[in-house]
Parts: sequence; structure tokens; C-alpha cells
Amino acid sequence: MLNKDQFADNHFIRTIIEEDLKSGKHEAIQTRFPPEPNGYLHIGHAKSICLNFGLAYIYDGLCNLRFDDTNPEKENDEYVNSIKEDVEWLGFHWAGEPRFASNYFDQLYDYAVGLIKDGKAYVDDLTPEEMREYRGTLTEAGKNSPY
Repeated sequence: MLNKDQFADNHFIRTIIEEDLKSGKHEAIQTRFPPEPNGYLHIGHAKSICLNFGLAYIYDGLCNLRFDDTNPEKENDEYVNSIKEDVEWLGFHWAGEPRFASNYFDQLYDYAVGLIKDGKAYVDDLTPEEMREYRGTLTEAGKNSPY
């Protein structure tokens, strides 16, 4: 069983959260862990799980488990189940049912179109060859996209 005293007293993220809660900017904390279900978790995922679920736990908030399942060719239910087991093995529980980005992909697409129309995002139409050229190398800096 987790104990809130096990967590560090402060760090910059907790400072921001505490200031936002104290000022009334936000009434509660809600975080999320968004893995791609295309493989097993590694130590970096464990760190993110502990951060996101831990902060929600410390501040009596919620943490969603939201699968970023936008690449169906590489995703597998085996990985979804493994990720759920790993989160629980680390001692955490997500709010409600796990969520899947694919369930609201049309809404995300509409948001992207809106951002483009508002001039807050753009479509980069570089070809793969142009992307390689603009990306640069380990020894040469890349170039900014013309878009």
C-alpha cells in the first residue's frame, strides 16, 4: 500500500500544482499516463507512471490511463493487458475505464483542422527526402521547414 509520506516533499512540479490549487486556478489535479500499446513498458515508463499516478494520489486527484493507439499495425491487446498489469504492479489504479485515443480520433482530427484554420498549426508537406535533408545529421545542423 502506498503512503503519501513516501513521496518527496517538493519539486518544481509539486510547487506549480500547489500554487495553482491555492490560487484557485484549478480545483483538482487530473493527470494521465498515455502509453502506446506497441510493446512492453521499460524503466522510463515506470518513472512516468510514478510521476503521473503519484501526483494524482498525493493531491487526491485522478489519473487516466489513456492508450495512444494511433498506429494499429504495431498495436496488440497483449501489450494493453501487460501495461494495465504493470501499472497495478506498481501500486496504482486509474480513474474509470482505460481510454483509447482511437475512440475519439475524429474529434482530435477536427481540433487539428481548427488549429490550422486559426493559424496556430500547419501541415508540413515535405517529402521524405526533403525531411532527411532538413533534419540535418549528427555533425550538421538541420534547416527550418519552409512551412
